[in-house]
Amino acid sequence: MNAMQNSVERACITGPGPCPTITTARLTLRPHRMSDADAIAQSLADFQVSRMLARVPAPYDRQDASEWLAVATTDLNDGWAFAITAGDDVHIGCVSFERRSSGWEIGYWLNRFYWRRGYMSEAVHAAISRFLMRMPGTEIHSGIFADNLASLRVQEKAGFRITGCSEVFSVARAAMVPHLETVLAPGDFRPASPRH
Repeated sequence: MNAMQNSVERACITGPGPCPTITTARLTLRPHRMSDADAIAQSLADFQVSRMLARVPAPYDRQDASEWLAVATTDLNDGWAFAITAGDDVHIGCVSFERRSSGWEIGYWLNRFYWRRGYMSEAVHAAISRFLMRMPGTEIHSGIFADNLASLRVQEKAGFRITGCSEVFSVARAAMVPHLETVLAPGDFRPASPRH
């Protein structure tokens, strides 16, 4: 293959391809299914979860989850939306990669019952690792509300750095909220340390 063909093939790649299934030490990240709607609705109906997300309304119900899944489970989505499951295939959270105006962006959330167990760091590291295998050299953007220090720690462990501060409207809070923009530059990803 010559350099011209290689450049043309790279230009035609629009995304990372189909959402894979990833198994970690304690979790399985898999593509979403319509049957995840009840678990998603239950998780995001918790204001302590939804208040940390910009585009999630409060209250959040099964219809909201079904509408989101209708898009997330189709081929119209060129990114990835992983369901985070623990052992029993019960949906406990989400990690997604979405193409936005700034480039590829990662977002994530976890049912509050599973907080403070290291699950989010484990899921985010696994998802980023696989994404970068499919999309090497890609810069990954994200952001957090300034009062979400746990999410900032997840990103710092992966190698993200803060690039700016602004205010973003939170649908759940119905207010403008201080927001930190973050980026994971190519080559800055820090693979997860083995759990002991």
